[in-house]
Amino acid sequence: MITWFPGHMAKARRMIESQSSGMDIICEVADARIPLSSRNPDLDKLTSGKPRLIILNRIDLADPSETARWTAALKAGGSAVLECDAKSGKGIDRFEASVRAVLADKIAKREERGMGGRPIRAMVAGIPNVGKSSFINKAAKRKAAIASDRPGVTRGRQWVAAGNGLELLDTPGILWPKIEREWQGENLAFTGAIKDTVTDVETIAGKLLARLEQTYPELLVRRYKLDFGGADENPEARGYGLLTQAARNRGFKISGGEADTLRMANVALDEFRAGAIGRVTLETVP
Repeated sequence: MITWFPGHMAKARRMIESQSSGMDIICEVADARIPLSSRNPDLDKLTSGKPRLIILNRIDLADPSETARWTAALKAGGSAVLECDAKSGKGIDRFEASVRAVLADKIAKREERGMGGRPIRAMVAGIPNVGKSSFINKAAKRKAAIASDRPGVTRGRQWVAAGNGLELLDTPGILWPKIEREWQGENLAFTGAIKDTVTDVETIAGKLLARLEQTYPELLVRRYKLDFGGADENPEARGYGLLTQAARNRGFKISGGEADTLRMANVALDEFRAGAIGRVTLETVP
């Protein structure tokens, strides 16, 4: 279980809860590589059941076949979904239409009452480092929100006009107080939603390699020239063995000729997060 809940997250939770009543829609940005783990289960309570659009971001880093399955499953469950890549802007041209489709009945009622010119207010919410600010910048067609590849950058409230009567509220990324499922905490650490400074980098990188050995072994062979021979071991020991092998194959050594697993761990995580290993989805549709 991971308990990592800085004070600014508690403040952000209060801000999201207090602002939600004035919103027409909640646009929840999730990571397409971890569509389950990257959705805060507390968001429903904090936003009082407001209409929702799920934005599956970073589709360029995710397995496209798995993304298609997730989108179909979410839609079958009654959710509106937009697939996009906030870095390149792919899919964001459909954002306004997606919002208006979710709010079609509400917009029609406003027009009947002569309030058609009232702006649509959308809260953009999600966990840390999932690409909310980058998404807003692309939607607004300008650098209006502070964007970073580190969690915890957006701290305050930021309103951004996205044109055509659409106003977006950028909010700080928040996790929930206790991440009790181990696999979920690992997924958040793999993708950088939890800061590397509060986890053991070598352990996390080793677990990532062990997970990818089971799901995308061909990508590890291509990137790190790994040999998967040997007896079965527990995932942590297995992962450390793969990490050591990758370090040796890359020529990463410390004094005495030992494999520099710390350097390799940082490289492996950076390469995974940048998509250099390949397009990977860590969660499959249940």
